[in-house]
Amino acid sequence: MKRVLTAAVLVPIAVAVALWAPRLGFVAAVVLVAALSYREYSQLVRQHGIPGLGAAGYAAGLLVLTAPWDGWLMVVLLAALFLTLAMRSQALATVLPRASAMLLGVIYIFGGWRSGLALRDLDRWWLLFVWVVNWVGDTAAYYVGRKLGKRKLSPQLSPAKTWEGAVASCLAALLCGWAYARVIWPWLACGPALLAAAVCNLAGQIGDLAESALKRGAGVKDSGNLLPGHGGCLDRTDGLLFSMPVVYGLLRLLGLG
Repeated sequence: MKRVLTAAVLVPIAVAVALWAPRLGFVAAVVLVAALSYREYSQLVRQHGIPGLGAAGYAAGLLVLTAPWDGWLMVVLLAALFLTLAMRSQALATVLPRASAMLLGVIYIFGGWRSGLALRDLDRWWLLFVWVVNWVGDTAAYYVGRKLGKRKLSPQLSPAKTWEGAVASCLAALLCGWAYARVIWPWLACGPALLAAAVCNLAGQIGDLAESALKRGAGVKDSGNLLPGHGGCLDRTDGLLFSMPVVYGLLRLLGLG
């Protein structure tokens, strides 16, 4: 029940922000969600035995979200910055893992949300497409997996996930993506819509497993307890952090943006 009630509150707010918030308001919302997720990520990093990431990660993340440039140069500069900051540690054995964790967290979380900003600038309906397809796929996986799931998808990473739930997630995402596209873009061919939904769902499921790997390595079930029934902010957005950049790249490749 907690899961349903939390979703009932958050989904309308998320849809309203995605579609109707002014760009500055949307950026502010993204900064908040990304910062909360990065905070939870930092806690997971500490539970892996790696020293805390500090305020530099938040500052670098804000730069990733708001800087007018992007691409390989930003990644190189961030790698150099984090290695420099990590060298301040007296325990030199922590320099590499700490710098690596900082770079991964900033690119993974803030970079993922930068892709969300790019999607919204491209077409806010594409951003909502990614969110809705993820939500529907997650819901199908959760309920079908609980009722019918027998074959474990990846017991080491996520004992509760099953192949039955994963297949249900994919089928629901395809149906949702096709129906969404028919309503929003009636001119769009069926092929690109289904391809985008399939890529979105696959990336989202991988993103979910990736965050599960971080949590299992830290020995925790959830990244936080901010959202009743859903865990932490990172738990709720882990699939989006993979699917937003992947779908954005696909749209650019197909010339749809």
